[in-house]
Amino acid sequence: MQKWVVANWKMNGSKNLLEEYKNAFKKSNNLIVCAPFTYLNETAELVFGAQNIYHEAKGAFTGEISAQMVSEFNIKYCLVGHSERRQYFGERNDIVRKKAELCIENGIIPIICMGETLEQYEAGKTQEVLELQLRECIPGKNNFWIAYEPVWAIGTGKTPTIEEIRSVHLMLREKLEKTVLLYGGSVNASNAEAIFGIANVDGALIGGASLDLAAISAIYSLASG
Repeated sequence: MQKWVVANWKMNGSKNLLEEYKNAFKKSNNLIVCAPFTYLNETAELVFGAQNIYHEAKGAFTGEISAQMVSEFNIKYCLVGHSERRQYFGERNDIVRKKAELCIENGIIPIICMGETLEQYEAGKTQEVLELQLRECIPGKNNFWIAYEPVWAIGTGKTPTIEEIRSVHLMLREKLEKTVLLYGGSVNASNAEAIFGIANVDGALIGGASLDLAAISAIYSLASG
């Protein structure tokens, strides 16, 4: 079964990388490229997602980007609530929900990121944390995706066990029957096949590996096989 691949470049990338993606993934229907805003209008041959939007519809918020502005460039997806936004910019669950709602109002599918810290994981609080985030981050309308990203796995090279990922995604599926569920957190060409094989994992959110064309090509091939 075909899986989704969402490439999150974060504050990285270049026009050269964009050109490489264009050549490698032209007209791909299961790859979403979450590139910095400056690259989102560079080509119509890739499916783009934004990495963030502001939680107000408009106003005197210098330097911010609204959901409406993003939608005007035919961007159909947007990450919201990524752990780096929570950690470095103080985004709370209520802010994440506002962003998700604004995305939906403007025809954008929000990819709502959630996950536990290392301290919470070691304390056995993964499910408790996720249930709280589900209650406080999920918008009233159903057109959203969820990306489970354990904070302690992002950029560290560490990942939960296959059974732990399976357990979390089963819990999410029981609560969100028809929602697309992604896994993210140090997904690479070596572990992607096993992760794609887990029940209820509909795809992966790829960080560091998305900046390496060989790595993301290998992951995409596994997702499309």
